[in-house]
Amino acid sequence: MKKFTVVLFFAAQSIFAQNVTDTIAIGEVSILDNRLNTPLSKENRNIYVLDKAEINKLPARSLQDVLQYAAGVDLRQRGPFGTQADISMDGGSFEQTLILLNGVKIMDHQTAHNALNLPIPLEAIDRIEVVRGPAARMYGNNSLTGVINIVTRQPKKTGLYANTYFGTNFEKDSEDTGDTFTNRGVQFGANLAKEKHQHQLYASHDWGNGYRYNTAYENNKIYYQGNFQFDDNNSLIASYGYVKNGFGANGFYAAPGDKNSKEVVETTLVTLQAKNKLTDRWSIAPRFSYRYNFDDYRYFKNDLSKARSLHYSNSVSGEINSTYQLNKGQIGVGAEYRNEQITSTSIKNHTRDNVGFYAEYKTDITPKLNVNVGTYVNYNSQYGWQAFPGLDASYSVNSNLKIVANAGTSQRIPSFTDLYLDQRPGNNGNENVESEKAFQTEFGFKYNKRNWTFNAYYFYRSISEFIDWVRLTTNEPWQAQNFGDLKTNGFNTKVGYGVHLASNQNLKFALSYSYLDPKFENVDDQYNSKYKIESLKHQVINTIDYQLGGTTLSVANRYNTRQSYKSYWITDLRLNHTFKNNLGVYIDAQNIFNTTYNEAGAIPLPSRWLSVGVKFVGI
Repeated sequence: MKKFTVVLFFAAQSIFAQNVTDTIAIGEVSILDNRLNTPLSKENRNIYVLDKAEINKLPARSLQDVLQYAAGVDLRQRGPFGTQADISMDGGSFEQTLILLNGVKIMDHQTAHNALNLPIPLEAIDRIEVVRGPAARMYGNNSLTGVINIVTRQPKKTGLYANTYFGTNFEKDSEDTGDTFTNRGVQFGANLAKEKHQHQLYASHDWGNGYRYNTAYENNKIYYQGNFQFDDNNSLIASYGYVKNGFGANGFYAAPGDKNSKEVVETTLVTLQAKNKLTDRWSIAPRFSYRYNFDDYRYFKNDLSKARSLHYSNSVSGEINSTYQLNKGQIGVGAEYRNEQITSTSIKNHTRDNVGFYAEYKTDITPKLNVNVGTYVNYNSQYGWQAFPGLDASYSVNSNLKIVANAGTSQRIPSFTDLYLDQRPGNNGNENVESEKAFQTEFGFKYNKRNWTFNAYYFYRSISEFIDWVRLTTNEPWQAQNFGDLKTNGFNTKVGYGVHLASNQNLKFALSYSYLDPKFENVDDQYNSKYKIESLKHQVINTIDYQLGGTTLSVANRYNTRQSYKSYWITDLRLNHTFKNNLGVYIDAQNIFNTTYNEAGAIPLPSRWLSVGVKFVGI
């Protein structure tokens, strides 16, 4: 075995000097539901939060890595190391989950394959909120199965951040160069915190020659965020992000013919959002966002004269939300406008507009019974007017036990790929495709006592006009169709335990399980389907964190069974030690039992992978 000498140099301070014993009081967190911000302990929905302390301990270096351990989330990677991944929840498709950044919608109207092409480094994330179930009443379109909201930190101290790592699976690229597969990365950041304004700036460069033939990648990111407090009643958050991600796309979309394919994706994201308290009872929150995405798919990476698809997408969004505090309860209203455009060699030129209106009311009917009711009314220039009501309720049996029930509706507007793609003989869109609509009911409970947390939920969801890509024979192109109705019964539960063993020892344990029973109705069985067979049937996620002084050991286990694929069990771990001088060293071991598995199509994912990194954390 070839010997590797890894020299890891670190010469900067950390923006976030977080001690290994730090925790975040989840009961103090307010979920960002745009209008009626509510403490997590008082929420009426099935919500799961990954906080900063948990994220730091996971064997993860990208947002995609972290989301693998979120209960109910199905991350289907085509390329690892943050290259490309589809994300879905509780048996839905990858275009039925809405991604938010600080409440701002990140919607990819070309194709949701690029929804996670985000410039956000893990170091900037305060928490990740996972809201399960249809949520149009709160967040608008494309939230059929749930919402994932990435909430960034507001810097408290001035300092610098840096990180570097190196990884390998010790295997060689026998089909091409003969080199050993490796990856590495360098990340830097700066943080300025003043009384009335705070700023953070990050830049990162990650690259590697992949883990099998034609899977090399290079990922560059830059992200800036400024927080401004003008006075006690008025504040503003401004952010800018850019990411360029290029990767070998062996088997991504048209295996085995695309063995030598490559894809380059560039995304620019700009957001502005303010909070203004007009009176003691009335507040408003205007928001603006702009997203540009460039997608360059090269079927033959060494011959750009043919089979190349270029997509240029732009979206501009404006939103204003308002909250009014009544003597009994709160009223929230809002309105949004969104314009989407695309210029493409295989989709052509298209544009559409979307206008939405929100209204909701939340109150305590009794000291123990809380109800939140509302609706979202939407106008789309292609699909006209539609309304999506919803209702959440909870009853506190005692200080430890709460019963929760909700019913909600939502829709998913077809992407421009669904409607207009022309990549024959491979794929062909269908401009007659209708929007998907969902209805879901859910019932469950939350229990918290001392060191224990426990919750369990049952849900039933019906998605009508489910969009899939189908064909009768292999000689035909895949075509988008409204392929019947998807009925899903599901059950999910999560238990957590944390204990302080000694003066310098802590132990945390978490275990979640999700079961899905999806059934298609009104389906023509003559057709072959691309996506209906991919959803999970069983999912188990387990994390164990042990801390002794400045050393932490975290073990993360994932077990998945898909509807038509074999089961697989993946175990990852991170060993981290922080010295007294704030120098930190960590080792990540992923897929330590060398499981052979895939998550999207027939693309095999990496075998056992070992990484080592160095950090210096000092403010």
